[in-house]
Amino acid sequence: MSEKKKCPKIENYIPEEAREHFKVARSEMREGMKTVFPANFLDHRRAARKEMLLAVKSMVNDALERVEES
Repeated sequence: MSEKKKCPKIENYIPEEAREHFKVARSEMREGMKTVFPANFLDHRRAARKEMLLAVKSMVNDALERVEES
């Protein structure tokens, strides 16, 4: 059986200082989004994301059932 390769950690490629800047930038972008879009936009975006994930989950479950039947 072949060995599973480990994924290299992100710390090996991106310095800690850069990762901290990315985290702050992400936070600031989210705060900026709150001022650009209506208050309930983020709620609807989150709900839409959840529905898309549920749709993908349903397709995967269906595919698994078909595999088990054969």
